[in-house]
Amino acid sequence: MSEVTARTDANPDKIWLASYPPTVPEEIPPLTHRSLGELFEDSCSRFADRPAFSSMGKSLSFRQLEAESRKIAAWLQAQGLVKGDRVAVMLPNILQNPVIVYGILRVGLVVVNVNPLYTPRELEHQLKDAGAKAIFVLENFAHTVQQALPNTEVKNVVVATMGDMLGLKGHIVNLVVRKIKKLVPEWSLASAKSFKQVRDEGARLTVNPVEVNGRDIAFLQYTGGTTGISKGAILTHSNLLANKEQMGTWLETAFLTKPRPDQLQFLCALPLYHIFALTVNSLMGVATGSHNILIANPRDIPAFVKELQKYKIHVFPGLNTLFNALMNNPDFQKLDFSSLLLVFGGGMSVQRPVAERWLKMTGCQITEGYGLSETSPVATANRLDATEFSGMIGLPISSTEISIRDDDGAEVELGGVGEICIRGPQVMAGYWNRPDETAKVMTADGFFRTGDMGYMDRQGYTKIVDRKKDMILVSGFNVYPNEVEEVVAKHPGVLECAAIGIPDEHSGEAVKLFVVKKDPNLTESQIKAHCVENLTNYKRPRFIEFRTELPKSNVGKILRRELRG
Repeated sequence: MSEVTARTDANPDKIWLASYPPTVPEEIPPLTHRSLGELFEDSCSRFADRPAFSSMGKSLSFRQLEAESRKIAAWLQAQGLVKGDRVAVMLPNILQNPVIVYGILRVGLVVVNVNPLYTPRELEHQLKDAGAKAIFVLENFAHTVQQALPNTEVKNVVVATMGDMLGLKGHIVNLVVRKIKKLVPEWSLASAKSFKQVRDEGARLTVNPVEVNGRDIAFLQYTGGTTGISKGAILTHSNLLANKEQMGTWLETAFLTKPRPDQLQFLCALPLYHIFALTVNSLMGVATGSHNILIANPRDIPAFVKELQKYKIHVFPGLNTLFNALMNNPDFQKLDFSSLLLVFGGGMSVQRPVAERWLKMTGCQITEGYGLSETSPVATANRLDATEFSGMIGLPISSTEISIRDDDGAEVELGGVGEICIRGPQVMAGYWNRPDETAKVMTADGFFRTGDMGYMDRQGYTKIVDRKKDMILVSGFNVYPNEVEEVVAKHPGVLECAAIGIPDEHSGEAVKLFVVKKDPNLTESQIKAHCVENLTNYKRPRFIEFRTELPKSNVGKILRRELRG
């Protein structure tokens, strides 16, 4: 780390502080807002006439964002929802997403983010586990809600369309989505209301003030944790506000050497239901009065690049797979990158060849950081003034401690490999209704066990070397072998099975499945068809290998590590 300046006022117990930029404090200051709703209302007042979010050529100013979210908040209260009730949001990156999320938060309700691509089985589990009382869903995915709904407590269903907030253009967009691209399967939800109805009704209602403080729950962010059972990480208002403050102090160091634009423009290509985009894009964008450019379908690279041509992007949070896909597009290579100030890589490891090629093509270094749903998410980051890609996950950010521990919970020597454990104000309050799972991951002295193995060097930089758990990381999303195996085992032709992760140049890792047949006529295509019905795309096995038996321990447990070879 020869390119960084060492601090001389550092706490010797926290060796990373000596590597901090001079302007970054050891601890964040006391939080100035009691809740995310209060922060939101403050920003909407301060930055009223600035654009806040743009999608498909349509922009919402902070003033409009406040007014629209107020309609949602008032409508939810009118349905009898009270502080602490859970509301699911099953939307891609469209203007309705921030409108709804901030509407939920400002009246003390809890956001339950849902991946729109979930299967009915996955959705039903999450809605039941969270005890959700309402759900907002895009019409493209309403058929999934229809199948999952009967066994849940959901009483209010609101169905949005792609064109709802796009003005006259919205009618054309809806026509294309429904009739030309045929992206809306048939659905029937008798009691559902349209997003337009909810807006109209909410506009005639008033919001009853609700006292919300930092200890109140803001989000149930679902994750597999250390096992395959999807659990809600309880993220409080103070968890998110603290992480916003931590990232804010780090962000400011970028402008020590580069001029700060009048208004930062963030590219929001990662899904807002994922903790990385939720905090780094939406929350940081709102807090700093920035403009977020929403990309509804980042997989459509040609359309994505056309959108990029319209804006001067300053901040680009992304994934290794996304960076790689963009660089392989000829039109992307022709873009003007002179406005690009910060590129954050998270969700999965950034590969060195990708980082080096990106720097050469855009002139902007990818800065890697690290975090999890359970840490709101950012826990470590590399310095923004670094001149070369390090391959490290960086330094613990302000008010954050990293402890590298062995299996007995004792700290290992500096440079020794152990489990990366995190303590700080951004660490979750626990798993929703799962004290047993919470106890497994929280140490007696308040550290969260990440399940990732790594070491810390003498400058305080941490590197991940392996994962303690069997979790598979596909394009930044956690896939748990237990869940894949449970689904596949339900196929009548399967005797037993095991899932592992294998390296993949596009997604980092891919799921490989080993199967022992019960039915000798069972085929690979039959298993894959079964997985399409029960698992969202990134969880599905890409490779299937049939075996006559699987390696097992003395007590009969399947040994995945032997399958990994």
